[in-house]
Amino acid sequence: QVQLVESGGGLVQPGGSLRLSCAASGSAFSINAMGWFRQAPGKEREIVSAITRSAGNTYYGDFVKGRFTISRDDSKNTVFLQMNSLKPEDTAVYYCAAGSSGYLYRSRAGYAYWGQGTQVTVSS
Repeated sequence: QVQLVESGGGLVQPGGSLRLSCAASGSAFSINAMGWFRQAPGKEREIVSAITRSAGNTYYGDFVKGRFTISRDDSKNTVFLQMNSLKPEDTAVYYCAAGSSGYLYRSRAGYAYWGQGTQVTVSS
């Protein structure tokens, strides 16, 4: 089993930045792809970004448009999401996800492990 714990969410003004972190524990050696999804009230969970082990490949949702950067530290089984130029529409619960495949799935079904989520609120 793999446990994922997110941190770094909070309240930020439009145009501000936040850095999310997600640390994996347990059988973390089995993980390859790690990613971030988000879910706003009344909306479906959508992928924000994903990255393979050793940062060989990355994926970003279209709405990111150069504002976010995903990275990982495999020695610490941790993935990061640096979010800049935040907009009110980025407000959501952000979830860390991980899977054993090296393919960067866009859907929830591709990830077996999930964190509890961290709230990001962008508001003035």
